[in-house]
Amino acid sequence: MNAIVPTADTTAELDRLAELAEDVIARARQAGASQAEISASVSTGLNVNVRLGEVETVERTQDRGFGLTVYFGQRKGSASTADLRPESIRATLEQACAIARHTEEDPYAGLADAGRMATDFPDLDLWHPWALSVQEAIALGQRIEDAGRAVAGIANSEGASVSSEASLGVYANSHGFCGRESGTRHSLSCSLITGRGDAMQRDYWYDSVRSAEDLMDPEALGREAARRTLARSGARSRSTRQCPVLFAPPVARGLVGHLLAAASGGSLYRRASFLLDQAGQRILPEWLDIEEQPHLPRGQASAAFDAEGVATSASALVRGGVLERYILGSYSARKLGLSSTGNAGGTHNIVVGHGEDDFEAMLARLGSGLLVTEVMGQGVSIVTGDYSRGAAGFWVEQGRIAQPVQEVTIAANLRDMFQGILAVGADVDRRSSILTGSILVERMTVAGEAA
Repeated sequence: MNAIVPTADTTAELDRLAELAEDVIARARQAGASQAEISASVSTGLNVNVRLGEVETVERTQDRGFGLTVYFGQRKGSASTADLRPESIRATLEQACAIARHTEEDPYAGLADAGRMATDFPDLDLWHPWALSVQEAIALGQRIEDAGRAVAGIANSEGASVSSEASLGVYANSHGFCGRESGTRHSLSCSLITGRGDAMQRDYWYDSVRSAEDLMDPEALGREAARRTLARSGARSRSTRQCPVLFAPPVARGLVGHLLAAASGGSLYRRASFLLDQAGQRILPEWLDIEEQPHLPRGQASAAFDAEGVATSASALVRGGVLERYILGSYSARKLGLSSTGNAGGTHNIVVGHGEDDFEAMLARLGSGLLVTEVMGQGVSIVTGDYSRGAAGFWVEQGRIAQPVQEVTIAANLRDMFQGILAVGADVDRRSSILTGSILVERMTVAGEAA
């Protein structure tokens, strides 16, 4: 079967999407729209899953997307299709215009300001197609799983997966802006099981990168999945107490994600955020900075422009513990009487400042307390900041892991948790658009079995 690369030349495909977008915008104007914007994309992908050495699934994808929004003054209509044939595009345009003509006016609706459109498009090194055949992907998955299953104590496997995706996209609007994007993502993962019956435990590991050359060694990934799985053997609950909590990097980025959600325009203009009216106020320790860096080479969320074509730029979100700004697209900015921060569609590479402590040093800082490696449930309120989630991990005594822990709940308020951050580790997890090391929180309630 063919390698996982676009079937057409990348530049030619982007040209085709750009021409389509510009043509439909012109037709929207002819239909009476005062403004219009279009997102068009094509992507190809391969995903292979193996389990116990056998192929479970092979999935090839070839997706297309076309989304159109038109504005008739302050009235907005949107429609989309996955079919790029002329008749489908024509029907989509007609539907969008019909919707706009019958909606209520919204004084905040409309394109982002023309003067904010991106004009500089640096090479962010995001395009690295992987010439991976199905047979090669299967063999790679088998290598990962075999390495994990070869570790003594591993009883079973939930399988290994290999995936690769290449996508091309265009965003264009009636300001005359047309931005092009191309990107690839490749990942490996493995999930293993130890023990049987009530003593069964599972864990996993994965890697996700823009370029396949940056992927973790497959055998090392399988062995890491096995190590993590075996470390959970004998996990039990703990009696209820208050203690310091160390969030391992993959979990710590979720903690930062709650801050981003609370600082986002949608939550703020709905008055549904515990960070309402907190711009300019200290919300984190004064030694802690958080920056947005949209132009990181090979970054998981690098982009020259946001979902409205607004130019992105590096800027502080938190400086010296003070919330410097909110996270705004043009609509939420207008609702709040502010300006877009270039964040329509989300943030672009959030980098959390950290010290020099590696993971072992962070355990030493924790002393005696809970290391959290997994959280469960949805018990987080962005409105009030109340935080209560199921958790698993390890009990730590005097800076050393003593016992795996499961079936506990960790609880506090995000305001107190953020103010109570004691340290951020140098053990940064780079598999996400939120780049943070482990985060040590001074005190939380850990609720488990009765004392």
